[in-house]
Amino acid sequence: MNKPDRRLVIVVRADPVVCGHSGEARNLAEVALTRGFTDVRLLTWPIEVLQAAGLPLKPLDRLLPYSEGITVERPEAVGDYRVPDGRHLAGLTGRLVELLAEPIPTVCLSMYTVPHTTVVVDAVNAARAAGLTPDVHTIAKAVGSDVTNVIRQCLREGRFGAATVLFTTFLANDEVVAVSEYTKDEIIASAAEVDAACGTSFAEQCRARVTVSYPPIDSSAYLDLNPSKVDEALAKRGLERDGYILFLSRVARAKGIYDLIIAYGQMRARDKVKLVVAGTGPALEHVQAMAKEDDRIIFLTDVDDEEKPLLMRGCAAYALPTKPEPDFVETFGIALAEKMLAGGGPVITTLTGGTGEAVGDTAVIVEPGDINGLAEALDHAVLDMTEVERKAMAERALAKAMTFDRAAVFDSLLATGN
Repeated sequence: MNKPDRRLVIVVRADPVVCGHSGEARNLAEVALTRGFTDVRLLTWPIEVLQAAGLPLKPLDRLLPYSEGITVERPEAVGDYRVPDGRHLAGLTGRLVELLAEPIPTVCLSMYTVPHTTVVVDAVNAARAAGLTPDVHTIAKAVGSDVTNVIRQCLREGRFGAATVLFTTFLANDEVVAVSEYTKDEIIASAAEVDAACGTSFAEQCRARVTVSYPPIDSSAYLDLNPSKVDEALAKRGLERDGYILFLSRVARAKGIYDLIIAYGQMRARDKVKLVVAGTGPALEHVQAMAKEDDRIIFLTDVDDEEKPLLMRGCAAYALPTKPEPDFVETFGIALAEKMLAGGGPVITTLTGGTGEAVGDTAVIVEPGDINGLAEALDHAVLDMTEVERKAMAERALAKAMTFDRAAVFDSLLATGN
């Protein structure tokens, strides 16, 4: 086998995690193969660790394969039970040091500051301290929950030491990137709070250095869907075209799922359309209990990546009434852009966090938490919108979503010469 001459390593929570950023990693990896990288690796966690963490996971037997040339590595833990959490971090960091020891020009991209950027920074520092001379360029991408969950929790609890570690780790990379303008603004605002408490200068550095790279999406998976495949997929689920409203996301309070269940109960059009809740998440059991008396609400917990665009294409409307919560704010909304590529009925969402950057002027917007307004918007989409209006909105949505195509995002993020 020929020795690779250019390597990309992405440290991330990869498949089977149900997370838009695991899809980001896949899409960047696939494009890398067409951009001169001869070795592409996803460095991630063992399956059993992901399962034990309680993360929502895709069906293991239906994961889409990666192209030849992409290697998914799941290093085992280093040490025994006396090192409860650090064992797996040591495995990831140690494996990355081994890769950096090889004389191959390498780009290292981390998604999630905690803990993946820490892995990259520690590995690079360890390799250099050991006398190695890794030819490496590091990029840290703050995916949103880095700020809205981790850093914000530090600030709420007055844990400025932890926040300082997060910012120094983030800024130790050659490039620092945010998933949206909203996320960039939140990074700078959070850095300013740490500066005020600790006398640091993180906000100035972030303001000068952080750039934005939107999530890359494989548009080919959503465009030109075979109508017969759409109908076949719907038939298997007992559904018909334009016969259901779709919620396809993580089932969590911050995604607005409770508001959607209540709004559906108030809709004038509920006898015309079912409500399909596709996904898993921390609120799933509670929401199922809420809806147990309503046989027109259908829960799908096993939707894979091939079925997802087909369900999106066939729906009368796609609803993601996300709203800000203390531990989560929608910092972009990858599923929104995917739905805009797939076509079908209009997107109904809120201007929470970075969702406006995802949808532009191509969606029906409701106020976060406005259940009556949500029900009215859904009724309007199902009962009142003409075919001409739906088509015009779909065309605008498609044009907007194509700006997030994975090839364009890759070329902007990993410019020639990195």
